[in-house]
Amino acid sequence: MVDFNCDVGEGIANEHLLMPHITSCNIACGGHFGDENSIDETIQCALKNNVLIGAHPSFSDKENFGRKWIQITNENLSESIQYQMDLFMERMFLNKATLHHIKPHGALYNAIAKDKNIAKIFVNSILKYSRNSFLYVPYKSEIEKVAIKNNIKIIYEAFADRNYNDDLTLVNRTYSNATITDKKKVFQHVSKIVFEGKVKTISGIQKEIKAATFCVHSDTENAVEIIKYLSKKFKE
Repeated sequence: MVDFNCDVGEGIANEHLLMPHITSCNIACGGHFGDENSIDETIQCALKNNVLIGAHPSFSDKENFGRKWIQITNENLSESIQYQMDLFMERMFLNKATLHHIKPHGALYNAIAKDKNIAKIFVNSILKYSRNSFLYVPYKSEIEKVAIKNNIKIIYEAFADRNYNDDLTLVNRTYSNATITDKKKVFQHVSKIVFEGKVKTISGIQKEIKAATFCVHSDTENAVEIIKYLSKKFKE
């Protein structure tokens, strides 16, 4: 089974269009975006569409939408992650929803993929929330190793609408080729990962990769068109 996920509850207001075509979602919980109302509304939309629900914590940085590295102490980072998770789990309880997974956002996601120390801080911060849920991680990342060592169940994730560097990091968003918006190219990109276990990097190299869930960012300009097309093609 191919799972498609979207980062939602981020103020784009296209959840009602995306949810019928995805199988899991990652809801912003106050770090880069989100408050009680937006979390509640997004949880309810996911429940209505039978979409698996995940928490989407990030650096506490609404100004940069959580997509820039910020200087923060280990203690403050841990406190921020736990604050976001506590808020999210409170709203999940009140909406009678079940946590399926946790997926960090933006710069935090990229940091824990490469930095073992930050990966450890993140894992220690989510341990009590992850007993009965999964953690979405990139293949061959530091967070993957730390999570496995701490008996956290992982699901490998790849990005349907993003290009990759040769080291399997994502092409920086400051570059024009960072995002893939042509729906047919997105399908080819995902298909290669699903059926061949490989991704073609921006330099043309074929790199081994594993993924069971694929993310389409809700703020990609034609996200709804892309996710509809992917859903249709893979059902076929």
